[in-house]
Amino acid sequence: MARTDHSSRPAGLQEAGGPFSYLNPTRGFLSVAKEKYDADNTQHMSESHPGVFQVWSSRANRKGRHPIAIDQEAFSKADMKIPPVTNNFTSALRGIKKMAIWYPIWDVSYDVAMIFTIGSVVWVINSFFVWLPLAAPSTEFAGEVSTGGGVTAFIGATIFEIGSVLLMLEAVNENRSECFGWAIEETLENGKRFSMRPHRAGCNHSHPHKRAFLNHGGRVVGDAGGSGRLWTWWPSWYELKTHYFKEVGFLACFSQLIGATVFWISGFAGLSPIYNSLSVPAANCVYWLPQVIGGTGFIISSCLFMLETQHAWYVPNLYVLGWHIGFWNFVGAIGFTLCGALGFGIENDAVAYASTLSTFVGSWAFLIGSVIQWFESLNKFPVVSNKKAS
Repeated sequence: MARTDHSSRPAGLQEAGGPFSYLNPTRGFLSVAKEKYDADNTQHMSESHPGVFQVWSSRANRKGRHPIAIDQEAFSKADMKIPPVTNNFTSALRGIKKMAIWYPIWDVSYDVAMIFTIGSVVWVINSFFVWLPLAAPSTEFAGEVSTGGGVTAFIGATIFEIGSVLLMLEAVNENRSECFGWAIEETLENGKRFSMRPHRAGCNHSHPHKRAFLNHGGRVVGDAGGSGRLWTWWPSWYELKTHYFKEVGFLACFSQLIGATVFWISGFAGLSPIYNSLSVPAANCVYWLPQVIGGTGFIISSCLFMLETQHAWYVPNLYVLGWHIGFWNFVGAIGFTLCGALGFGIENDAVAYASTLSTFVGSWAFLIGSVIQWFESLNKFPVVSNKKAS
């Protein structure tokens, strides 16, 4: 029986590469072909267009984004009208406005970003409960640390766990067919022969389709071969071996899920009726140690998310939003891990202060990363001025 090709990379990918040669490529480019969409969405292809490239990346594909890059020198001689670049201040303001007015809850990537944002807000509140009484003792009120800190930690850990589950669902339901996401139409406007615009109706990703998310009873566009597949809750063992365990993004999501699951144990044990009944050795085992192990999972995950966007493992990619999301999550993960590691010496006042301060810094870092991810989830058609910025 023939095996299915589980690759999510488009055919003909140019300059394919990634941070690790022994794992699947995480990026590449495709020359954009001149296309025409008729009224019935029938697509006609012709020769490649100079100066315009589809930017394929495993992260963009997973998030349902369709970036394109423009070679300004080559494009100056071309005959195509394109949208303006989006990596500028004006476009950023439009993206921020969209965050306030657009709520695509059917988009799993948007849901992931929003859940982590809400969870991070809860952790910021928690960090004030546990750190502020040490920084400014006069502000402390009854039950602030034990009840307020314990309840918010449990809620925050639970929200992070839910977000991590959705992150895995996002990873295993990545698009499996080629999806350019843009339409190139013949036009006489301004003397141009061709005009490029987003083509949402022709997108093969599940993100824009309101009935795709968690719809295991219907078909989702974007499977291998373009035939569509049912929404999957977990891939087969064969898919894991041949594809997912070789994907940097999947490994990052998997590390996040493991870390969040272990970390949740700490959140549960931190509830005041439970924590107050624990001996010091028991607290070290079921409260502080899970924070260290879970935080380490977060560190691994955030590092892999950064590496996924990089052209080489040792060169940061400061041009890509995904890298900054991974970076701020890395700072947050360091803070949460330090909180647990220092917790073993919590009886010392200076150590207790450092532990709670680590939570404070880490919570704010997670919030920054989550808000950037929220911004990223709503901007599905980025345009950059050159390949380097992709």
